Formats: sequence, C-alpha cells, structure tokens
Amino acid sequence: MHNDVRLKVGVADFMDFDIRKMVMEDWPLVANIYAEGIATGNATFESQVPDYESWNSSHLECCRFVAVDKTTVLGWVALSAVSGRCVYGGVAELSVYIAAKARGKGLGKALLQEVIDASEKQGFWTLQAGIFPTNKASIALHERLGFRFIGKREKVAKSVAGVWTDNLLFERRSKMVGLN
Repeated sequence: MHNDVRLKVGVADFMDFDIRKMVMEDWPLVANIYAEGIATGNATFESQVPDYESWNSSHLECCRFVAVDKTTVLGWVALSAVSGRCVYGGVAELSVYIAAKARGKGLGKALLQEVIDASEKQGFWTLQAGIFPTNKASIALHERLGFRFIGKREKVAKSVAGVWTDNLLFERRSKMVGLN
C-alpha cells in the first residue's frame, strides 16, 4: 500500500477500495483494464493499448488516480490536455476505466469525483469527455457528477469493429476555477 492514499470508500455491496495517485508500477494492471475497455467496443476508438511511454506522454501527471482493493488495481482515471495552446491550459479531457469484475460498485463515481477535485486544485476550469452513445452507464455517471451534453460528433471515427461511430461530447465547468 502506498502512503499517499487519498480516499477510503465503502459501497453498498461492502467492497472497500482506496483511491491513490497512479504510479508507473501500476501500468501492467492499468493496461489490462484499458484492454478490457477496448474489447467491449464501447469505450474507445483505440484498437490496442499503447506502451507505457506513449500513454505517459499523452496524459497529465498531476491528475492520474487508481482505485485499489488491497494491491489490485480495479480502475483508473487520467486527464489529457485538449490542446497545446496556452489559452486552453485549463481544459482537459478525461478517461475513466473500470475492471470488468468491479463495474457497478461505485468505483467510477469515486474516481471521477477524485479527478474533478484534483483538477480544480490544479487550476482546470473545464473537463470534457467523449462517450459512445451506446455507453449508457458512462453517460449516466458523467451526468450524475455535473457533466452536461454539449453535442455529437457524427461518425467521427471508426470503432474497433471498423464501423463509423458517433461520439457524444460532455463537459463539466468548474464552480470554483475560472469564474472571473
């Protein structure tokens, strides 16, 4: 167990887990969960898990968290910059993935709340998420935590199955950062 545990959560079915900062040693389990998400065909346009160096360079170090049951990573969340332009420095895109065996147990909500809180402390004023229309659980989760639907990118890319697929855009504007 790492010393930087941030949150202890208990959920309805008595599954206890901690949320802590993601470290490089978590990558094999994080990658496995990412691969499970890819396999659903319902979570990402990516067709394969990148190597750690590629993933690491495309995600912000300040806002990466894992949900852990003892030593097993059950889910993860991380932010990516939406643009290299400084005017968008407070806007990030989020990714949240939960292991198949741990879905529906409150981990997604806890991880999303953790990254929202951490992002605001880091000065982010807007978080955005692109979600497949078929991913009803993810849509409901984001809406519960204050994300609003802002539009649809029609047939923006091909899914893992090679089908042109829509992507719904959701965003959450901070009530603490970027108010003036």
